[in-house]
Amino acid sequence: MSLETMPAKLDLDPLQLGRHTVDTPVILAPMAGITNRAYRRLCRENGGGLFVTEMVTSRALVERSPESMRIIQHDEDEQLRSVQLYGVDPVTVGAAVRLLVEEDRADHIDLNFGCPVPKVTRKGGGAALPWKKDLFRAIVETAVREASKGDVPLTVKMRKGIDADHLTFLEAGRIARDAGVAAVALHGRTANQFYSGQADWDAIARLREALPDIPVLGNGDIWSAEDAVAMVNRTGVDGVVIGRGCQGRPWLFADLQAAFEGSAERRRPALGEVAKAVYRHGELLVETFNGDELQAMRDIRKHMAWYFKGYVVGSDIRTRLATVPTLEELASILSELDPDSPYPGADAEGPRGRAGRPKRTALPDGWLDSQELTGVGAEMIKAAEVDVSGG
Repeated sequence: MSLETMPAKLDLDPLQLGRHTVDTPVILAPMAGITNRAYRRLCRENGGGLFVTEMVTSRALVERSPESMRIIQHDEDEQLRSVQLYGVDPVTVGAAVRLLVEEDRADHIDLNFGCPVPKVTRKGGGAALPWKKDLFRAIVETAVREASKGDVPLTVKMRKGIDADHLTFLEAGRIARDAGVAAVALHGRTANQFYSGQADWDAIARLREALPDIPVLGNGDIWSAEDAVAMVNRTGVDGVVIGRGCQGRPWLFADLQAAFEGSAERRRPALGEVAKAVYRHGELLVETFNGDELQAMRDIRKHMAWYFKGYVVGSDIRTRLATVPTLEELASILSELDPDSPYPGADAEGPRGRAGRPKRTALPDGWLDSQELTGVGAEMIKAAEVDVSGG
């Protein structure tokens, strides 16, 4: 969609999640190793929305593993502290929600039913779990009950299903709605697609139509503000969830806020502005990791290719950025860039990160034989909750 054809004002109300109002109906998706305190702050400094932590496993949180406790830390000025939980056992998920509520560690909780990674689905978790309707219902009902004790809205994020022959999103959406969730987010892909192909926005529209009484959020293939506007217009969703599209582009949240406010203004940063963002990211990571500069620099290295996608940056500089050891060295390398080198246009936009290839989803033996959880499957789920301990 070109700027000329964008509506002057997108007719979209602020997103209401229980008692909370999100003025800009944009959610930063939880991404492991990405959406830590540093990157959430960087995105918040650019635009409005709701910014969710990295996913934390329920068992690890209940056990108070150091990593899980780090993941759920928020800056003092994060007005809506949002945490995403993963779990496969209703009792453990309920205990994790109870901890977050009773210790006042979250204002919003999201449950992950969308992860397609084999080590998760092989244990019946993530995108595989909604296939077992009774287990899905038990987890969501338990989590909503515990969250409601502190008036904390709970949402779910899911995929279309396991594959084209085992779709779950409509039934799971209704189960979640009936359990009392504040909203449902749908990534328009199945588990076996990973991030390949094109997101199915028509499926998102079908879910929006099936659940007229709660907010529905759309996720998948939003690489620009124009994509977000197009998704809203095509599907009728109440808000958008931004994942890979913001990797190396925290200013996307400025574009999104402008678009939802009816402005055609967009950030097209020259190389100098990108360099400033990278250094700011590095500074924030040092704070996030309690002054451990080496850990901070190790963390930022994976972002470098995303930040400089499409820009004129020599291979030597790219190599040094990918192994940068200190903030001082980072500043030195960035100073070698031409700050006036212009925004490269389309080369800097579009998909980023690995999409993967469609492949058969790793599942427990016999998982697809029934949509009810019985016998060996129930025992496997209990074991899986222990296996994923560690945050």
